[in-house]
Amino acid sequence: MTPSLNLGSQHRWLLSLITLLIVLLSLAPSVRLLIEALSDLGQGSQAPLWKVLNAARTWRALWHSLYTSGLGMLIALVLGSLFAFVITLTDIRGKAWLVFCFMLPMMIPPQVTALSWLQLFGPASPLLKSIGMAPPLGSPQPLYSAEGIALLLGIQSAPLVFLALRTSLLSLPRELIEAARISGARQTQVWGHIILPITRHGLIAGAAMAFISSLGNFGIPAMLGIPAGYYVLPTLIYQRMASFGTGVLAEMAALSLLIGVLALAGVALQQYWMNRSRFGLGGHSGRAHDFSLGRYRPLVTALLVGVLLVILVAPLAALVVSSLVPAMGVPLSVESITLNAYHEVIGRQGATWRAVRNSLWLAGGAALVLMLCSLPLAYRLQRLPPRLQQLTLSAIELPYALPGVVLAIACILLFVRPLPLINLALYGTLGLIFVAYLARFLVVCLKPVSASLAQLDPSLEEAAQLAGAGPWRRLITILLPLIAPSLFAGGLLVFLLAVNELTVSALLWSAGNETLGVLIFNLDEGGESVLASAVSVLVVIMVASLMLSLSLLAPRLPKGVVPWQG
Repeated sequence: MTPSLNLGSQHRWLLSLITLLIVLLSLAPSVRLLIEALSDLGQGSQAPLWKVLNAARTWRALWHSLYTSGLGMLIALVLGSLFAFVITLTDIRGKAWLVFCFMLPMMIPPQVTALSWLQLFGPASPLLKSIGMAPPLGSPQPLYSAEGIALLLGIQSAPLVFLALRTSLLSLPRELIEAARISGARQTQVWGHIILPITRHGLIAGAAMAFISSLGNFGIPAMLGIPAGYYVLPTLIYQRMASFGTGVLAEMAALSLLIGVLALAGVALQQYWMNRSRFGLGGHSGRAHDFSLGRYRPLVTALLVGVLLVILVAPLAALVVSSLVPAMGVPLSVESITLNAYHEVIGRQGATWRAVRNSLWLAGGAALVLMLCSLPLAYRLQRLPPRLQQLTLSAIELPYALPGVVLAIACILLFVRPLPLINLALYGTLGLIFVAYLARFLVVCLKPVSASLAQLDPSLEEAAQLAGAGPWRRLITILLPLIAPSLFAGGLLVFLLAVNELTVSALLWSAGNETLGVLIFNLDEGGESVLASAVSVLVVIMVASLMLSLSLLAPRLPKGVVPWQG
């Protein structure tokens, strides 16, 4: 064997080893969770799993989860479908800004969404006080209810329906639509007999994603449900975590397994219905059909803008107003306006800068590490047999598909004891949150890189290989410069999602290791709603800025990498 062939074989083995290690690290928390949840089944009714299944509070929380997630899914379907159909298929103006604003609630942390709506309603709302529309003191907060939770879950997950349905709408063959028009079909007939049946699988996919996302959401049910004593499965696990004691870990594992099974069942049901409703289509697609709205265009535009004013602008305005008053319940006026909350959180609250530092370190570190791993991993995956490639991708996607609370409990179980050989304890440290972020967001960084690699002409690499360049040299000198924009976009998406993450960190943080998401949640829970509003406003500004940065990068990226770009 020649030295160059031997070196190439060694490089392939190294890439394969890296891939195997990443897959094992992705699967390890879930396997540990499964082992713990199913432990001691021989003890009968005393086994943790049976104790959890026999507890009335488990079934009550399960029903609450199904009810709020199901109702939230219906709200998301209405909102997401409205925006997807109108923006993708009609000649409405300002599409880019409408999409950007509609996607913003999904990128805003759920605890910020909940806080902004709490500041919008209720007798202590500074905004309602300022305009003289606040209900009488002592009136109940309408959002402290199952329907209030479902409303915000629906608003937060509506962009998922929009994305799934928009993908289906963009794949509609133009010839089919034009043939129906030429045959004399009215627009209502085209929509009812062609567009809706063909895009049914997009609606099913969007509905399933909205349901699964709502099922694992912690921030909204925690801030709206816990004060009212209304617990869903993620908040029940959080409550059990607070009463840490003998056997609690095993019970939390069993509860987490229940959520995981529900989520995976939802994914499986989604795939089943999508396969049943899929059509074989031919023809050109990929751009909007621009149905003419005619004289109804101003009315439809006003409808979409009105919806955005209700679900985005009004809550954020309430959040800003709440951050500018000295205390909740004080109306905003020339005399009462103050920046004391911002001075407090920026200049005097040590917890704020600690949370900012922790969040930036965790999100930035995770983005950097995942960017370094994604290129060799995507490169190796493309060279695996199709079946093995699909199995590997499924293993990598599992930590992201499962609700965050499930991954958090799995990581606690896996790292509650010091690591063998090196005797390193991760439990109670930022390192544990960092490992959880790596597992959860790997697929977010990997997908843009894989999409970019798939679009490259293989002849470039083949020519380098014939010239004697090994796999690593080809990766660094040829592929890396070409896919750098996608790699950077993947890292930026990871940073955007991780910097405001709450569901995982709410169960993994400890004193001194707060993240921004945890800080906002703790401030509101401790009665410091004005300070929580100030931090939330700063977070929203950061999220919007990152989204704008990704939008500027979008023209250099493969289609679909930036979710809110066409």
